[in-house]
Amino acid sequence: MSEKKEQKNNNLLSWKETWKVSLRALKLFYHYRPSMLWIHTFYTIYTALTPFVGIFLSARIIEELSGNKDPHRLTVLVLFTLGLSALLSLIGSLTRRHFKVEDQFLYWLERQIRADKMLRMDYALVDDTKVHEKLNTLDQYSDNAGRSLRRVIWFYDMILSGIISLFGGFSLSVSLFTSKVPESAGGLTALNNPLFIVLIIGLLLAVTYLSPIFVVKADAIWAKGANDHNLSNRLFGFYGFLGAKAKIAEDIRMYCQETLCEKHNKSKEGTFHSNGYYARQSRGAIGIYYMISSIFSVIFIGVVYLFVCSKAWAGAFGLGMVTQYISTISKLSGKVSSLFQVLGQARNHAAFLKMNFDFLDIKNIMYHGNLPIDKTDVKNWQIEFQDVSFRYPGSEQYVLRHVNIKFHAGERLAVVGQNGSGKTTFIKLLCRLYDPTEGAILLNGTDIRKYDYQEYLSIFSVVFQDFCLTNYTLGQNISAREEYDRVLVEDCLKKAGFGERLNELPLGTETYLSKSLSKEGVDMSGGEKQKIALARTLYKNAPFIILDEPTAALDPMAEAEIYSRFNEIIEDKTAIYISHRLSSCRFCDDILVFHKGAVVQQGSHDSLIQDSAGKYHELWFAQAQYYTNK
Repeated sequence: MSEKKEQKNNNLLSWKETWKVSLRALKLFYHYRPSMLWIHTFYTIYTALTPFVGIFLSARIIEELSGNKDPHRLTVLVLFTLGLSALLSLIGSLTRRHFKVEDQFLYWLERQIRADKMLRMDYALVDDTKVHEKLNTLDQYSDNAGRSLRRVIWFYDMILSGIISLFGGFSLSVSLFTSKVPESAGGLTALNNPLFIVLIIGLLLAVTYLSPIFVVKADAIWAKGANDHNLSNRLFGFYGFLGAKAKIAEDIRMYCQETLCEKHNKSKEGTFHSNGYYARQSRGAIGIYYMISSIFSVIFIGVVYLFVCSKAWAGAFGLGMVTQYISTISKLSGKVSSLFQVLGQARNHAAFLKMNFDFLDIKNIMYHGNLPIDKTDVKNWQIEFQDVSFRYPGSEQYVLRHVNIKFHAGERLAVVGQNGSGKTTFIKLLCRLYDPTEGAILLNGTDIRKYDYQEYLSIFSVVFQDFCLTNYTLGQNISAREEYDRVLVEDCLKKAGFGERLNELPLGTETYLSKSLSKEGVDMSGGEKQKIALARTLYKNAPFIILDEPTAALDPMAEAEIYSRFNEIIEDKTAIYISHRLSSCRFCDDILVFHKGAVVQQGSHDSLIQDSAGKYHELWFAQAQYYTNK
């Protein structure tokens, strides 16, 4: 077996695996939104059966017109047909509305499923580039290649529609094969021969089966190119819209970066372009497969017309039944053909469903304890790092080595050091976003891994260096809630130095932080955003406040104001402060100096500055030289 065939077979799941992942996907959607699947089921059954009702009644009317022409019977048939059509149309309109709503909701439901998984994941996994690559790949397949998790609902609709149509079509067409040609028809009585009927049915089934086979083969070629499809969409998503991104408009103009886009946007060899993969395949194999499929469809219609008209000519039935049989079998063939086609496409698609479940089945690696935290004596809490070392998953290099420190509640602790010295990693371990590779972190003498995870997280309020504000209102950003304590929000904003700016906002805390959700929205500066983030930490009212470069975007006056009121802002809480501006460390009780993943010094500013051989002395005077005369 060639390498290409092996790869193809490895990507194509067995029928058993196909049904397994497809049923699991259906159950997943049903778990999230049961009403959606019920509405799809009802609407699909309704749309599959309704055409056969119209075919049956139309045939009765034509049969009467070409036969007895009884006015009373014709009147009853027409009135009944009109009344039933009106009723079915009303039911269809009501059901279609709900169906469309649920169908549009599917996209967001799929994104909710992935978002819920990310929220349930350990941060260590969320921060893992391999997990992000999986999520990004799924988004690309879903949004651009049509290989989404939600496509299983379309397969469900089509398969159910095909099965229901089989029953409807069989009930209206079985008499075609059982009705007898009269003996007076001469040679055409051969149409009554069971072998001839079996031959016709076999031919119809063969043609019905062969037509979708080639469509499935064409779909497999599309599926095979899914990776190139994704890559091309990602390139176009970046280069195709580079000029529309306001944040980088200055750089694009100053350095004429639009020329970087030409290779990807104008090349005829691109995946979607005239000499690309899909264009070549459409002129070749894909085009041929679709052509053969169409030929078989034409052959089928020809056989149906020949058989039905021959029996009608021979006197087996009247004109009305001709209409019924031709319409029913043509529709039935289309549904059966679609059924075979969808089954093949579902198998082609199963590998992409499996990719979704590979992502959803990622297991958490952190132990989530259940020990409650005693909050009756917060002022006497103590945190201790016992010989803590850490390296990120998949890396052999330690970011922290043998960290041994202890600090008490109510202290002001500064963490300083050069970039890459391990400061932010130290904070992530303290907040238990990661667990130590070696050693242990204790809260009041107990390993933090034993505490209830969510309760442990609740004792920290953090302003990360890359904090995030949403486009919602100012009050919602600070409280992280739809409903919030407005007085408390305003108090926190004033403490964070945002008081004057707050007074300028006509809508106050109801001001949106972007114009994307409201035309009255306001775009904040970097410094203003930092003050809002600081106010958010105060609103949470956690016993530990961690500030990672909280004044990096502030001007010197605003920074000086924050420092002068730091004790008032923090109150009796424990504060851990990370900064490259060493002048801001002077108000802290203790300073930890990190260097190459280790704590190389610890003490107050006055004591550390006296050690001329120490790292703190080196860092301090590296900055101070620009503020003093030589």
